[in-house]
Amino acid sequence: MDMVKTLSSLFRLSLLALVVMLPWSASSQAEGQICRLGITYEISQNRHWGYGKPVIRSIVPNSPAELSGLRRDDIIESIHGVATEGLTEDEITRLLNPEGESEVVMTVRNLQANSTQYLVRKDCKESSAITEDQLATAFSMYSVESTFEQDFTCPFRTTITTDEVDLAQFRTFAFTAVDESNQELENAINEQIRRELLKKGMSYDPLQPDLLIQTFYYFDRNPNFRGTNRIQTQRDPIYRFDQTRNRMIRMPFLSSASAEAEAEYLLQFGLRIIDQKEAPGRVLWECEANELLEDTYRMEEYARIHVPLMCLQYPFVKYTRNVPFRVSKRQYNYTGIQFDIDRLERVVKVDPNSPAQIAGVRAGDIIERIEEHRMDHSAEEFTAAYKRFITRSMEYRDPRTLFTDANGFRYCMAWDTFKYTQVAELFQKRDFLSAFSYLYYFAPYVNPSGNNVCTFVIKRGRNRSDVMVRPVVRTEVTVDIN
Repeated sequence: MDMVKTLSSLFRLSLLALVVMLPWSASSQAEGQICRLGITYEISQNRHWGYGKPVIRSIVPNSPAELSGLRRDDIIESIHGVATEGLTEDEITRLLNPEGESEVVMTVRNLQANSTQYLVRKDCKESSAITEDQLATAFSMYSVESTFEQDFTCPFRTTITTDEVDLAQFRTFAFTAVDESNQELENAINEQIRRELLKKGMSYDPLQPDLLIQTFYYFDRNPNFRGTNRIQTQRDPIYRFDQTRNRMIRMPFLSSASAEAEAEYLLQFGLRIIDQKEAPGRVLWECEANELLEDTYRMEEYARIHVPLMCLQYPFVKYTRNVPFRVSKRQYNYTGIQFDIDRLERVVKVDPNSPAQIAGVRAGDIIERIEEHRMDHSAEEFTAAYKRFITRSMEYRDPRTLFTDANGFRYCMAWDTFKYTQVAELFQKRDFLSAFSYLYYFAPYVNPSGNNVCTFVIKRGRNRSDVMVRPVVRTEVTVDIN
């Protein structure tokens, strides 16, 4: 069976490999510890934004970088007072990961200010420890509704001025006049854009803006429609990520491989950013989408989902056509326990002020059971049991939700809502070693009771006790350009 054959691709990262997975792999390691800041960066080759300097491309949720206030697209001007321009990646990495120091001082430039200093405290763990966010990724097929990585592409065409312009000089914006015949729609679109630009640190100034924002759009029947190709309709459905709902949405779009004559409807949507400061009227940046549709679609809905995606390429343009995105979502129970990968029942560390610490769990404790599931199994045994669980559980999944994840596994499916009872019973079977299903104990297909309280049976020395932990449901979502 093809599904069984492709399981190997899903498990090429075992629990052991997850110890060094992102967000911990781009880190410094010394004296048995791994540390992270929580950023990825790229040395810019973009003449309009941070040329020759490291530009932050993504920030890990709940990481030191996010807590410090750093943003995507920040230009790192200096690290510990050392100018970054002209440095190699190795030199930058060493500056970002100073051995023996717990803090990193960065000076950054962005759309809000020319120079802002940030103090980022490194987050460190033992090299043998595995965290709950890593475990959520390892056991994501317990709940692909909550945890997944998925790629998608948008047919955006992005252009930027060929003039030598530093986009960091433009910090305020306003909108061109609204078409009174479409006032409600245009106000809704402009509000979407306004929110995205404010997130980037820009300011709204309707009196003396540095930039004017203009939108354009079109939706109508295709006068050249000749019918949909039958082969085309059997291809994979088109999904895009809805950031306001934190989930992938199936769209009535045809793929880029389709001919225009196969589309019953055509949609165009775009926004352009116009200079008002240095050369009034000059278009600095423009992003346009042209979609082929098999059904009607509201323009306001299109803007709501796609404006945030378009704005990810301002001010740093990476792709001029067909922008590839990756969405990573983790929603899981956080207790604050870090487990020993070599002996998973042993607690390596408990985060300060976490639910587990408040409940009384301490480093060095032995977790004999989580609910009714024993913990005295190796990482290899948990991984093998997880494979068995996935193979056995396919009959309880909804084929209408089928998607391919970012690792190439083609059989990701959500649980069939009419089979939640059978799924919950499956989690209780001893053969599947489902102790880490507690990460999704808030979900009805794992815990039908709806009471998100987990019982940990703890052994400390000769003493044994039942500890009731009330986890916090954490939701971590990133949408990045691949």
